Amino acid sequence: MTTRAILAAAAAIATAGMAGEAGALTPLSFDASLTEPPAEASPHATLAPSAFDRLPDTAYEPNAVLADRRARLQCVPFARREAGVEIYGNANTWWTQARGKYERVRAPQERSVMVLHGYAGADRGHVAVIKEMVSDRLLIVDHANWLNTGEITRDVPVRDVSDAGDWSRVQVWNVVTGQWGVRVYHVQGFILARRIDGAQDTAQASAQNTPIG
Repeated sequence: MTTRAILAAAAAIATAGMAGEAGALTPLSFDASLTEPPAEASPHATLAPSAFDRLPDTAYEPNAVLADRRARLQCVPFARREAGVEIYGNANTWWTQARGKYERVRAPQERSVMVLHGYAGADRGHVAVIKEMVSDRLLIVDHANWLNTGEITRDVPVRDVSDAGDWSRVQVWNVVTGQWGVRVYHVQGFILARRIDGAQDTAQASAQNTPIG
């Protein structure tokens, strides 16, 4: 027998052995995967869908913090920087100024600007940036100068206390006392950082429109 014939025969024998081994192992391996349970099954794999339902708002634990006590910043420049909404002037005018320039909605959305009317007086407003929607009645904001000291406060809960559940009236978490504030604030609406087609910047920095938090 020639060397070439010997090599060919050896290769044929090896191929047949591998085929036989594969044919014997594959079905056994497949059967084992169907009949043998995992060694350590995750407890979450047996939970019913109801186990993943969202907890009620009362179970939420606020973690609001005074991020910068010495920022010396008003709410307007903070919201403009954080949300990217280029509006200037008194916060009490933001809702009107946004008309025809930015999209305005009545329901809150993450990264939108919440506009309060009548903050610390009838002629003052306040703007805050929505950081997270916890539920349809609870959200988290970042804002500045809420305590009238120029501070920046982050992760502040705000809850809808309107009768209709339409976010027209809210309460704000007091980071100093660690409880809900007693005052109820009127919400004009929410400004999205999406320009309306054709809108132009008309803001002018002057003494008359100095940002007021």
